[in-house]
Amino acid sequence: MDNSVSSQNSLVSVRNLSFSRGDKKIFDGISLDIERGKITAIMGPSGTGKTTLLKLIGGQLYPEQGSITVDGQNVHQLRRTDLYNLRKRMGMLFQSGALLTDMSVYDNVAFPLREHTHLPESMIRTLVLMKLQAVGLRGARNLMPNELSGGMARRIALARAIALDPMMILYDEPFTGQDPISMGVLVHLIKAFNNILGLTSIIVSHDVHDTSAIADYIYVLSGGKIAGQGTPKEIQQSESEWVQQFMTGAADGPVHFHYPAKDYVDDLLSSGKRY
Repeated sequence: MDNSVSSQNSLVSVRNLSFSRGDKKIFDGISLDIERGKITAIMGPSGTGKTTLLKLIGGQLYPEQGSITVDGQNVHQLRRTDLYNLRKRMGMLFQSGALLTDMSVYDNVAFPLREHTHLPESMIRTLVLMKLQAVGLRGARNLMPNELSGGMARRIALARAIALDPMMILYDEPFTGQDPISMGVLVHLIKAFNNILGLTSIIVSHDVHDTSAIADYIYVLSGGKIAGQGTPKEIQQSESEWVQQFMTGAADGPVHFHYPAKDYVDDLLSSGKRY
């Protein structure tokens, strides 16, 4: 399937990206585009490099070959100061939430504002309360992270991620470990923020149902390559057996249920050697 995302509309462009960890090839010459103002999902089984791709986009890791441009800037050719300035325009929602445990909810959301701006505390207070109101947790501002439920912690982390009004948010497995109500709230917030704030969102996830429900475009990764790409409807109609197995959660298919082994009957009738 041809990529239907125009590079002219792309906020992030990845070209011929290769990256390895030791002898394992994580990406093998992949190219993809993240369209401005849209929600793009990066999906695939565990270990396919989804979170690694976010780190490459943020300049935390360096590719072996290929390039990544964000808003027209080649990430891995930027000077440190310019890279830090670019990162300020990217919000990040970590899988664990990554709240600072010795700070209150209020101070967690205020932290990036205090670190990266010279705003007076009166204005920081207004902004923090606005962000907390947006995620429905203004009344929890005096709580500590250990007093929050998992869903509340994820929402506070989202409020912190939008504190500096970024152009883009990177979501690393935002739905992991969430109960159905918390899941529904997060899905609603991601979609609403993208539309109301004019954000561009990248969601890394293997949660097929909820991610497909809000994504405008999906890339499915496997074996260092892009196994499938398209709108949710196009992905559902993919002719790739592997993509169909992943999207439907089938127990057997191109990814076999049985680990490779000798013939079952021969194994039963063999001499009984353990190895």
